[in-house]
Amino acid sequence: MLLRISWMFLLFNGIGILIFGILVVTYPRIAGTDLGLLRALGVATTGMGVFGTVITLMSYRRKERWAWLTLWYYPVFWTLHLVGGLPPGNDHIHQVVFIVISLLGLMLPFRHFFPRKTVKP
Repeated sequence: MLLRISWMFLLFNGIGILIFGILVVTYPRIAGTDLGLLRALGVATTGMGVFGTVITLMSYRRKERWAWLTLWYYPVFWTLHLVGGLPPGNDHIHQVVFIVISLLGLMLPFRHFFPRKTVKP
């Protein structure tokens, strides 16, 4: 059950990033900003959302350690956005929410990815 909840949290994170990237590509209207640069960032963010979603749905659900390690990018990404005051948004509440759910998604199933070694008698 913990593994299922955790991959759903990480999937939510990936889809959130994917949607943000698509919105930036589609509507890059920020006054005084290079629209080409914004679109390029939107495409990169969309790619990050796609990769995170695919890793979550395929390898993370199969309990592959490399996927668990790779998805630590989410809390790092959102923490840097929060500390740096980066977009999206100005309230930054969503960044705290994404940090919490990504950390829960990674820490709840820790023993699924790193089971305790049993000592043979």
